[in-house]
Amino acid sequence: MKYNSIKAIGRSDYVMMGPIELRQPIPTPSINMIDPFVLLHHYGPYHIDEANNPFDLGPHPHRGFEPITFLIQGEQLHRDSLNNESIVRSGDVQWTTAGRGIIHAEGPTQEFVRKGGTLEGIQLWLNLPASKKMIPANYQHVKNEDFDVIRSVDEKVSIQVIAGELDGVKGKIKTQTAVNAFMIDIEKEGIHELKFPKSHQGLIYLLNGKVSINDDIELELDQSQLLHFEQDGEGFKISGQQQSKLLLLSGEPLNESVQSWGPYVMNNQTEIMEAMRDYQQGKMGFLPVR
Repeated sequence: MKYNSIKAIGRSDYVMMGPIELRQPIPTPSINMIDPFVLLHHYGPYHIDEANNPFDLGPHPHRGFEPITFLIQGEQLHRDSLNNESIVRSGDVQWTTAGRGIIHAEGPTQEFVRKGGTLEGIQLWLNLPASKKMIPANYQHVKNEDFDVIRSVDEKVSIQVIAGELDGVKGKIKTQTAVNAFMIDIEKEGIHELKFPKSHQGLIYLLNGKVSINDDIELELDQSQLLHFEQDGEGFKISGQQQSKLLLLSGEPLNESVQSWGPYVMNNQTEIMEAMRDYQQGKMGFLPVR
């Protein structure tokens, strides 16, 4: 297999989002976005209890993209204006298609806060093409145990197929665009080759541990955590130097203009203003505060 060469390697420095300190590998001054992926936040691991719970996000709107949560540790309650209410637990994925507009709220469950525990997850913003920015909103929640898992020959690499397809195994999430999302767990000395389409922009994000890519590039926590591939190969080789967890994302680039403001991702400023107006007029639905 011809390996993809490396286009960029990025850090995942901490930023403040209100009271929440989290890592932000996309966007950064050096990597603005990796089309169609607009934003990636890695929150936690935090210890949450009754005295420390900054992650209770009340009702807020979205339009024009897909906000996605990969929950690594902990327990979160999701509510939205489509009348969905679900508890998302470790390993689960919630995939929201905001489309023309949705209001949702999320945060650790009251029981989790009362007991105390560790919360960690990935928040990904996946852009929608102009032709789908105003489709009806939708919500998908798939539990950890319902995803199919591919294991390497040496049994040291496990790949949770969340969306898209890998080695003939299809993800449980239904996507609006051509996109793959795989969560990879690799033990020390584990080795595996992974493929994704040459037409896709591909990236891997290291949540923890240390790995080498294509035998010559190292990713390590607090050093370099995001790797963006060129579109010139069939995939890559991964080797575990420590027990590690990574997120692999790939997708067909939309090659469209992007205008974002706050919770909206559209194609121009006029559409942003329309989104603000529609939210204020209640056209994205309602969700009461609790």
